[in-house]
Amino acid sequence: MLVKLYREGEISFTVLRQVRRELDLEQASLEREVPCWPAEVPMPFLDRADAGRQLAGRLADLAGPAAAVTRSRPAPVTGPGRGTGAVTGAGRGTARELAASVGAAASRPVVLALPRGGVPVALEVARALHAPLDVVLVRKLGVPFQPELAMGAIGEGGVRVLNRQVVEAARVTADQLAMVEAIEREELRRRASVFRDGRPPVPIDGRVVVVVDDGLATGSTARAACQVVRLRGVRTVVLAVPVAPARWTHKLSQVADRLECVESPERFFAIGERYVDFRQTTDEEVIACLQTAGQERR
Repeated sequence: MLVKLYREGEISFTVLRQVRRELDLEQASLEREVPCWPAEVPMPFLDRADAGRQLAGRLADLAGPAAAVTRSRPAPVTGPGRGTGAVTGAGRGTARELAASVGAAASRPVVLALPRGGVPVALEVARALHAPLDVVLVRKLGVPFQPELAMGAIGEGGVRVLNRQVVEAARVTADQLAMVEAIEREELRRRASVFRDGRPPVPIDGRVVVVVDDGLATGSTARAACQVVRLRGVRTVVLAVPVAPARWTHKLSQVADRLECVESPERFFAIGERYVDFRQTTDEEVIACLQTAGQERR
């Protein structure tokens, strides 16, 4: 039962070990329940926010100027023959400051998060980089009889990425693939409506875009996300995740200009094993993160 709760994400591996010790279970018995799992799995991230802060440290060179647009107007200098000229000079100065500020904002990156789990991670990255935050909407295409196994992914703008090896090995028919895609495209539309609440996507044409998720397993979803933003005319694509399997860069170097990762262990079983708290992120938490990011940039 304990192992079942752990695999479902209800308890962490740390709690599993603690309960094991308290109940004085034999190590051999635990190993039979969890084959091939190491006795001690390092957990470098407390939660997704902590992972985001650590990931942001890898991206510090992308941080742009943090200064906000000056909203207040300097007080005019009073005196004979100086009032109008002083106000006009202040107006020209404010215009120059505004132009410089807008230029600086355009040079800063845009952080795009993969919902749901990638959004709390990306919020911390956006804060550190003084960058706007938005979602990049993609959905995994799971094998019909084993949905957790990705056979591809879809994204906004009609993007579809398929892993032909998985499709052929699982003997997925064209009709089955079409059915799965139709279901996931409907969910894509729903998420766009819920998360953006009618707002248009953040403009990214010509910008540096940092695509963020809470981890990477097969890479299908991340691949689709990178291709989605490519089609929107970005200048540079950076894919950043807290954890991924060793040698993960070989799979994705063709879809991103830069790849960043905090942890890439040789023995990789699941993303959640590297987090103390890996509870599922809700729609409400995603909306709250996006609202917080928008308020902090005002």
